[in-house]
This record gives sequence, structure tokens and C-alpha cells, in this order.
Amino acid sequence: MYQTKIEFFYCCCMKIEKTLHSRIDKINFNHISSFGNHFSDHMFCSEFRNGEWKNSMIKPFGNIWISPISLVFHYGQAVFEGMKAYKDKNEEVFLFRPKENFKRINKSAIRLEMPTIPESIFMNGLKKLIDIDRDWIPKNYGQSLYIRPFLIAIDDGVLSAKPSNDYLFMIISTPADSYYYKDSLKIKIEEKYSRSASGGVGFTKASGNYASSFYPTKLAKEEGFDQVLWTDSSTHTLIEESGTMNVFFWLKNKLITPQANENILSGITCNSILSLAKKEGIDVQERDLRVSEIIDGLKNGVLKEAFGCGTAVVVNYFKTISYQGTDFSLPDLPEKKRISLRLKKNLLDIQHNLSEDPFGWRFRLKKFST
Repeated sequence: MYQTKIEFFYCCCMKIEKTLHSRIDKINFNHISSFGNHFSDHMFCSEFRNGEWKNSMIKPFGNIWISPISLVFHYGQAVFEGMKAYKDKNEEVFLFRPKENFKRINKSAIRLEMPTIPESIFMNGLKKLIDIDRDWIPKNYGQSLYIRPFLIAIDDGVLSAKPSNDYLFMIISTPADSYYYKDSLKIKIEEKYSRSASGGVGFTKASGNYASSFYPTKLAKEEGFDQVLWTDSSTHTLIEESGTMNVFFWLKNKLITPQANENILSGITCNSILSLAKKEGIDVQERDLRVSEIIDGLKNGVLKEAFGCGTAVVVNYFKTISYQGTDFSLPDLPEKKRISLRLKKNLLDIQHNLSEDPFGWRFRLKKFST
């Protein structure tokens, strides 16, 4: 059990309990070996009970107690977000497009019949938590503090298939380097399993979306692939996502990505890359993209590059796409000619305050007085 002290009260009667014993010396920031192994000293919690939000507080990171009857365990009411904080060379801290995450978690919550989180609770809790744990934000280029807000059902009154009455909203964080792979990926186009279906929850960050992807991904890895390229559940002829990433294809000198819809998550990193590409004058298309177009492009040599993107991974490019037992290799372009890496650098430069931010994406986190 961590020793704590109540330090002071913040806005909206948010109680602050700071640990007396930081664990920051347990991590080597110059060598963050894997994702999600080390968590910062504190976490934010807020409860929804009797129709209102209450008991907002920041306390030392640690286990929580909820009943085994809690409906999250039985009916899957759980949504989450992924976002990041960065440091520049002057130790200034920046969040990246945090209000987009706030909007999206509430969009997910509405679809799963969960209460929406007030902006004051989300933003004030986020800002104060990251300010307290700002020493946990790595300084090296490309590194960040990955932030995980999540909302779960904790009603323990009756084991019945219905929406919960009570909920717990939390924010935790972990120093991050690269989440997936430093090298290019070998991808299999999926023809049997699906990550989402029309009328479902594919556009949300519902926890069950990710659980259902684990088994087909395991099967693909047993065949020697790194990830799967998801296709639509009805016909398996339309490209959707890859793993937990949105996808882009540099096809016939156009940058094409499947348009976000009820099956495809509207990725904040994806939207940012689209904006950067348009600013460069790149011909961008958001539209339905058929598997046949990808295979024809690979056969005819007009598909030059393919890559996935997401908050945790940022950008990962593909080296091989496999379809119906045939492996198709993408061109081995030098790094300086890869559109994916150029757009990734442009994005990271904005996030690390190394370039202008014409879109207003950076959110500078001022130090709070204590």
C-alpha cells in the first residue's frame, strides 16, 4: 500500500492525494522496452451515482475494488480512449487534440447506453493528472506519455442484463516509445472474421471490439503475419482497418483511406494525417476501397506504399500484403521517399513543438500552482 497525504483541493472539489514514494526511478526513459509496463504515480477517478457525477479525485496509482457483480464483467459496458502528452526541448508539456478524445469517448458512451462525461470533469481531471505526473513524460523525439481514459459499468445491485446505474471514469498513463513494431509489417487480408458489422459498435472504442479481434489475429500470427487487414463483414470485399489502426494506400499517385463509417473508427491520428497530406497538396481520397483494387495495384506496380496509423503506433508501413495464399511485396522504397514517414515526421514535429501548428492541435499544459 502506497503512503499518501491529502495535499489540497482543486476546482470542482477534486481531492488530490499525492504519493510520498514515486516509482519513477524504476524506468529507464532512454530505453522504454515495451508498451504499458510502467504506469505513472497517480490516476484520476470520478463516479457516476444516482444520476450525477461525484467524488472526483486524483490518488496514487493502484488497484481498485469493485464487486464481482459489477455489470462491466457480465455485459461489457466499457469504453476507452487513447491520447498522448509530449515534451519539447524546453520541458514544456503539450497534449495533442484532447477535446477530440473527449468528444469521441462520449460518442462511444452514448452508443453503449452509458452516461456522457462532462467536459469539466474530463478536461480538469486530465490536465491536473498530467501536470502532477509531468516528470513521467519522456523527453526523446517520438516518445510520449500515453494516456488511457476509460469508463466502466460498476452497478452491483442485481445481476440483470440491463444498462448499469453506476459508472466509474478513470484516467491512467504510461510512458511510451513504439507500440507495435519498428520494422515494416507483413499483413494478411482477412476473409472470414470481422472486427465490426453494420449497425454495430465498430465506430466506437468499445472494449469488446478489441477482444473479438484477438483470436483471428492469433491465427494470422501463427501463419507468420504481424497483423490482419480487416474487411467488411457482409462481402469481405471492402477494406476497413488493420489491427487497431486506420489504413492508407498510396495508389496511382493518390493517398486513399477508407472513409470512417459505422464500421470504421474515426481515428484522430488518421484525421491529422489527412489534414497534413491535404496541406502538402497531396491528392487525398476518403472512399470505399475494394480488395480487388489493392491486389490489382500490387500486381501492376501502381500501389507504391501502404501503412497503418493510430495514437499508440503513430505510423507503421507495410512490407507485404497477403491474399488467398499469395504474398505480394510492396516496393522497398528508401525512407526519404516514403510518404508515410514524411507525414509521420510532420505530425511528430507538431506534437513535440518543433514546427508551427497551423491547425491549432497543440494544447500547452501550464504548471498549476501548489
